[in-house]
Amino acid sequence: MSISFIDIIDYIGTFAFAISGLRMAAIKHFDWFGAFVVGLVTAVGGGTMRDVCLGRTPFWMEDGTYLVWTGTAFLFAVLFRKHLFRFNNTFFIFDTIGLGLFVVVGFQKAIDAGCTQWVAIIMGTMTGAAGGVFRDILLAQVPLIFRKEIYAMACVIGGLVYMGCNFLGLGLTTTQLAAAGSVILTRLLAMRFDIGLPLLTEYRDGDRSEEEE
Repeated sequence: MSISFIDIIDYIGTFAFAISGLRMAAIKHFDWFGAFVVGLVTAVGGGTMRDVCLGRTPFWMEDGTYLVWTGTAFLFAVLFRKHLFRFNNTFFIFDTIGLGLFVVVGFQKAIDAGCTQWVAIIMGTMTGAAGGVFRDILLAQVPLIFRKEIYAMACVIGGLVYMGCNFLGLGLTTTQLAAAGSVILTRLLAMRFDIGLPLLTEYRDGDRSEEEE
């Protein structure tokens, strides 16, 4: 069975997202089974939602390779946890890599299913971000996508870059790398310069009186 470049991206993204989920589970002091579940849900949650929306059988139910990659990430985390989990930026690094790669996978699979490019952007964003939503729900915390930090918008930017590269007639591999790189770069720049979306704050009567004055 031949493996395409998009398959390689998918496998690496699965490994990266699983590590990010395992890192957060370690912070919450989950046992091994609980940590594996969190890693698995983080890795396959977004793609599962995408496939359901596209009317397809979830990918991991047809190809056990993804479970193998999640298991490999779990073993890697257990064996090297002293080195892997002692760095505060472990979660951010692996989550950002997984996000960028999964956006490309989601976009490409939506295009292959006959979706328009705008729908593909939504599917790419869902593939990249939904797994993190499920992860945070299991960890009983507000999902990262709903907080100030640039997350889902980075996925949208990646999808727009993908569209732009298609419009320019660039090669498929170049397009995929550019889209993934744009997501990762957006996340890095947002974190480096503390860039985020405006918060929707509660309106109080005192705000009105201040404005009227």
